[in-house]
Amino acid sequence: MMATALQYPVAEFTNRSKISCLSFNPYIKSQLACSDYDGTVSLWDVGVGTSTLSLGEHEKRAWSVDFSHVDPTRLCSGSDDGKVKIWTTNRRASVMTIEGKANVCCVRFNPLHGNILSFGSADHNVHCFDLRSPKQPLCVLRGHRKAVSYTRFLSPDEIISASTDSSLKLWSLRTQECVRTFSGHANEKNFVGLTTSGGDWIACGSENNTMYAYYRNLSHPAVTYKFGNCNPVTGIEQPEEDPSLFVSAVCWKNRSNTMLSANSQGIIKVLELE
Repeated sequence: MMATALQYPVAEFTNRSKISCLSFNPYIKSQLACSDYDGTVSLWDVGVGTSTLSLGEHEKRAWSVDFSHVDPTRLCSGSDDGKVKIWTTNRRASVMTIEGKANVCCVRFNPLHGNILSFGSADHNVHCFDLRSPKQPLCVLRGHRKAVSYTRFLSPDEIISASTDSSLKLWSLRTQECVRTFSGHANEKNFVGLTTSGGDWIACGSENNTMYAYYRNLSHPAVTYKFGNCNPVTGIEQPEEDPSLFVSAVCWKNRSNTMLSANSQGIIKVLELE
């Protein structure tokens, strides 16, 4: 595995509140959505660095935002107010609200079915909805012991969830059952990220400053990469342990062996899975 340096920013802009999540429109490449701690969902044109729309219906912190991969005008958001909201890029008012019973930590569209989404909740469950009949969930996936902090679709019929019970779970939407539980990383209090390769690989961060990668057929980590402590003056990594550091974000380049991993010290690594 190797590390690389990032090039200088080609654009820069400032949101009015601390950002919790980012999502690029998969069709309109310059359009970015962000959610923030004020509960606002904002749309940006990254080509010119300006905000184009501000969506302010959430009553508490908005943790998550996601663009549809089927409809380029549709996006969703989830908040501590227990609500998932569906928006379109040409209206300031939401077009639908799903009322949850606890804080919504994450929300994600199905990559192939534009009316299907999942969200993770502080009630320890994964909730799946069909937006064509949103009064009742398609299913509620129960098995985690603490809040569900992330959900990702491994395939159109499979969901990966991450929880602060230090586990990941693979769910089948066909059987509505847990297929496998992945354990080895540590996650009890922080958001440590979750990503899939677009194939059989899953990765997450950990509160021991390590990235963990799991293969879908194995319950234990197949690959790990531990960050060193970075000297703030020299930038050189040191082997000493600092229990306050954790890997906070991971992102896999679809259908490749390349991933990004970042820790709470602000270090970003480009890692190649061999």
